[in-house]
Amino acid sequence: MNKKAVNHIRAFGMTGCLISDEIRSIENEYNIELGHHARESTVDEARFYPQFEQAVRAEAANMSQHYELFYCLETSIRKLLVDVLFDAEGSNWWSSERIAQRIRDDVKSRAQKEVDSGISRRSDNEIDYTTFGELSVIITGNWDIFGTIFNSRRAVERVMGSLNLLRGPIAHCCPVTEDEVDRLHLTVKDWFRTMS
Repeated sequence: MNKKAVNHIRAFGMTGCLISDEIRSIENEYNIELGHHARESTVDEARFYPQFEQAVRAEAANMSQHYELFYCLETSIRKLLVDVLFDAEGSNWWSSERIAQRIRDDVKSRAQKEVDSGISRRSDNEIDYTTFGELSVIITGNWDIFGTIFNSRRAVERVMGSLNLLRGPIAHCCPVTEDEVDRLHLTVKDWFRTMS
């Protein structure tokens, strides 16, 4: 399968995520259950949720859809990077000069911090320890191979910068205004438009 077809499939998948996100917004805004996402009560929910105010729980449910969208987006970007870099450099792509030493050092430090804290490592893959900003640096720093996928380096930089700003409130548990939700959806669409 050629890269253009793969990119179209990825775009199709993310369009599904956007539609799912919109349906969930309608469910939350009008406090209705359309049966799109069935929520099962968990043991933790029964233990902890009653201790939180209903308004906070409703806000969390509303924010979860934006987190889900960003999770899908960030995961797909990481997978795209791994696929392209693997094709270009083989299995040792992380150790190649395509990944800046500063990024490799920061990733190693983040992974070690988890080990030193005694918590489970989030992943065995170094790419999963990169920040969103570092993902942008990897793409634009390797434009010779990513330029075949994206139609404009400046557009990628702009869209990744916007996504990084929009990611902040979502990742740090702050409510997102309606304007920023619209901006998030448009920026995700812009991301897919950057692909050739």
